[in-house]
Amino acid sequence: MKNSTIYICGAGIISSLGSGLESTEKKLRENRSALKPLALFALQQGDPLPVGEVALLEPVSSPPRSHQLAEIAASQAMDGSSLCPDAIILGTTTGGILTTEQLLKKENQNKELYRNHGLNTVADYVARETGCSGPAIVVSTACSSGTVAITMAVKMLRSGRVKTVLAGGVDSLARLTYFGFHSLQLVDRDGCKPLDQNRQGMAVAEGAGMLLLSTVKPKIFQGALLGTGLSCDAYHPAAPHPQGDGALAAMENALAEAGLNPEDIDYINLHGTGTPDNDLAESKAVRRLFPTVPPLSSIKGASGHTLAAAGAIEAVVASMAVTNHFMPGNTNLQQLDPELGITPLTTPVEGAVQTVLSNSFGFGGNNGSLIIGSEQHCSGKTTDRATGKGNTFGIHGYACLTGAGDTAETLAGISSGSALDGMASPATIADNLPPRLIRRLKRLPRMSLSLAVAAHGNSGDDRENPHSVFMGTGWGALSETYDFLDRLADTEEKFASPTDFVGSVHNGPASQVAMMFKAKGANITTSGGDYSFEQALFGADLLHADSSKPALILGADEAHTSFSPLFDPSIAKGSSLCDGGGALYVTRETTGAKCCVSLPFYKHGKADNVIEDLLQSLTAGTNERSNYACIMAGIPASMVEQGQKQLEQFLALSGTLVPVVHYRQFVGEFASASAVAAALAVSFLETGTVPAAITEGSEIKIDDANSKILILGLGEYISAMELFAP
Repeated sequence: MKNSTIYICGAGIISSLGSGLESTEKKLRENRSALKPLALFALQQGDPLPVGEVALLEPVSSPPRSHQLAEIAASQAMDGSSLCPDAIILGTTTGGILTTEQLLKKENQNKELYRNHGLNTVADYVARETGCSGPAIVVSTACSSGTVAITMAVKMLRSGRVKTVLAGGVDSLARLTYFGFHSLQLVDRDGCKPLDQNRQGMAVAEGAGMLLLSTVKPKIFQGALLGTGLSCDAYHPAAPHPQGDGALAAMENALAEAGLNPEDIDYINLHGTGTPDNDLAESKAVRRLFPTVPPLSSIKGASGHTLAAAGAIEAVVASMAVTNHFMPGNTNLQQLDPELGITPLTTPVEGAVQTVLSNSFGFGGNNGSLIIGSEQHCSGKTTDRATGKGNTFGIHGYACLTGAGDTAETLAGISSGSALDGMASPATIADNLPPRLIRRLKRLPRMSLSLAVAAHGNSGDDRENPHSVFMGTGWGALSETYDFLDRLADTEEKFASPTDFVGSVHNGPASQVAMMFKAKGANITTSGGDYSFEQALFGADLLHADSSKPALILGADEAHTSFSPLFDPSIAKGSSLCDGGGALYVTRETTGAKCCVSLPFYKHGKADNVIEDLLQSLTAGTNERSNYACIMAGIPASMVEQGQKQLEQFLALSGTLVPVVHYRQFVGEFASASAVAAALAVSFLETGTVPAAITEGSEIKIDDANSKILILGLGEYISAMELFAP
């Protein structure tokens, strides 16, 4: 049995409270707020609101602010450790948006200057700085992102795939979030007062938290991750379930995984944002779970709400609590709200703390809870399934969208040799969706819902709704992001669209899918650039263990006239725009499936012996011809030279002589093109043929001798998806 103990070997933290463990603990013990009027960027209207701003960085910098914050926390976590992380898993929502805003304000069209806009670039930067050549995964689930990243790291470690993971969260202040939360009337002009009767909202903040986690016990460590729990409200894009149902489920799941009961928890670090609805919903969930409520507090009155970094920063604080034996006070609490039914600590308390439950909840009802414990709990039990490498999903339904149209139109185009590039029409995308559902939604959420509905429908009329949703998107909702920033600029910051702000978060489309299907399991959005869909499949393999429940795995990206040529290095200025996506309805049960899929390999393209490792990971073996009917190769246009060399090396070392289909040449250039390739591969296996129109030869028959399709992602990262008959 795999070692279930996950040791915290190092921790890093930077926020408005300071930089490093010592400085942060000192400020928390002083129980004073670090919130101050915004100084990072000038406002065109009104007085600056209080924020949690890091004072240690230059306002204008390269790399972007998020990247620097992440690197500082990562360096602290790695300090003194001889371990090199086998993987990076990072939660973020802002990426390089602050730099992007500054460039747009100057109407700068230099594409090179936008190269660090994508969320994936933050994880890639940390990977380079720490020497990590393994996967660099980005999750973006709004304000629970850091907690979700740590949860995925725990699952990855317990699966036995790796021994050490650096995980955490980061976000910087930006106009998008500063004005966005203000447009929702969720900001308290007098500063954040969590759980106070007169609370009026949050204070937007920035920071980073990182944990170096390992199954290898070090001589000195800072506690252990005992349990993790995820859930989705599937209730509303921005508001929590009023009774705290999702929050309750996340906490229950964390306790179950840790093998603990409610009475075993010594302290609760509340999400506690200071917004009326969130604090009330969380307090209801806590009271439903705990017959006797343990000591609890929120630190956001001191630090502000650091968004994607919050769960990771507070995980570091939780480890400090069990290591240094103190519980932070609920800073800024002036008048207790009797409706909440809980009594937070008003000042820091000294005392033995063996277990801490830490909560983080985000837009779309994305909930996460962590349980961190002291050394005496490090031999505890776990209910985790040891997933192993390359586990299999049965695909029972599939769908895709391309410039040719929906699944049927795309497959017809494949058979006839017609071009699939371009953009599906708005009418095609909305054809299978209720008009009332989508009237306020823009292109990406409509695409995602259309794909989800089609994949579910393709699985059969008697199929139950998906329990979990895993979505990959390289660039997120570009239309909403552009429209929000454009209106903000046009009105000289007088007006901001709350609808566009809520829609701009990367996990918005996946949350819409969850609400449609009432999917209350894990709801994960990954953003790994051209490898986003592969990261979604990776996340599903880690987090969707229940063999009795179905899940949706999808990838989608929209093309945007202004943003796509600036952000995507594979799209040349003036070239035609393409977008699309694919979706798979899966279960762990392979009987009766159309085909099966696994992800046996994902690693940085410049890792030592990466092609040899790829060959070793594939079930076909390394010394004989494989039984692949074809190889579908995905090489982004910006990585053609490197990707082609990788492909040639793979073919030479493997001795594989099967046809290679370069699917981006007919699907088009967009980040989630591999999701379309996966859907096409399912259709080939279902019909038993690969059409001659895409093989530059004759039709390929899929039989016992040639029963698999290999989808290779090449370039900056190398990934392998295998699809095969059940």
